[in-house]
Amino acid sequence: MLLPRTDAPFAGDERALLDGFLAFQRSTVALKATGLTDELASRRLLPSVTTVIGLIQHLGDVERSWILDDLLGLPFETRWSDGDPDGEFRIEPGTTLAGALAEYEAACAETSLAIAGLPLDLRTRDGRFELRWVILHLIEETARHAGHIDILRELLDGETGE
Repeated sequence: MLLPRTDAPFAGDERALLDGFLAFQRSTVALKATGLTDELASRRLLPSVTTVIGLIQHLGDVERSWILDDLLGLPFETRWSDGDPDGEFRIEPGTTLAGALAEYEAACAETSLAIAGLPLDLRTRDGRFELRWVILHLIEETARHAGHIDILRELLDGETGE
């Protein structure tokens, strides 16, 4: 479970720090979104298809894409395609914030379990990236989108916070 949020570690080996910072950013996403109504979480405030739910769906797909597909070569069906590159941002009828958060938490648990114990120098299938780079990229991507959710949240209901 992503909540409650705990602080990122202040010390530890490389793996503990990477895993800790990723867990902190993941739980920040959930913290920033929790409390919105489904209507607000699916409301578009920008010319793009960006919404709180869409960002959460995107982050789950990004986790699975990098870890399951790119790193481990496991089957993964994305919401995006050449015909719909923003597919993960689209909200299907009946999608709720609680459902999107639960799916995101499941994706995070699945990818964390998949990489547990793997060496940080393990390379993606194409040989371009090490696992340590992938984790750093997921920290960056998750933190950036947590910031987007924070801004959307303030615009949607005025809620601000850490």
